[in-house]
Amino acid sequence: MFQQLVPLLRGRSVVLTVTSLEEDQIRVNILPKKLADGENTALTTPMSFTGTAAELDAQLPDAIVSFVASHLELKSTLDRAKEEMAAAAKAAQDEARNKSKTAKKTAQVVAPVKKDEETPAQQPTARGLFDMPPPVGARNTPTSDPDEEAEILAEIKQDEEAEVEEDEAVVGS
Repeated sequence: MFQQLVPLLRGRSVVLTVTSLEEDQIRVNILPKKLADGENTALTTPMSFTGTAAELDAQLPDAIVSFVASHLELKSTLDRAKEEMAAAAKAAQDEARNKSKTAKKTAQVVAPVKKDEETPAQQPTARGLFDMPPPVGARNTPTSDPDEEAEILAEIKQDEEAEVEEDEAVVGS
């Protein structure tokens, strides 16, 4: 009986209880102990065997082999699932990081418009409901101040870096 428990005992403690019941009946309980607070409770499911001493001598070793094999298979499956979830989380984090880097590169590629350059006048179009007429004396350039544009790009870059750091902090938790 103890030889069959050795594979299970390598990874965790086991509590055995043996109780005498009515007449010549005996109950043997095998209770695997929990290793950590976050551990799956299926790994600590107890087994109980009841029978006469002769029946337990004949059948208990095979029943324990089956119980230990099921337990080890379940542990292996849970470990594999955890590894796959960790790999998927890492891949998602890397993908988010790469998207952020791509957005930063495209923001850096935008060249500021020089103050002296003006874009040619646009063809007049019908105004939409929310279109406002340009202020009197406004120039027809995307930004009227190159320093303001650089400041806006710097703010965008800081926001993206903050988002990446937040994503890394969430995934790391």
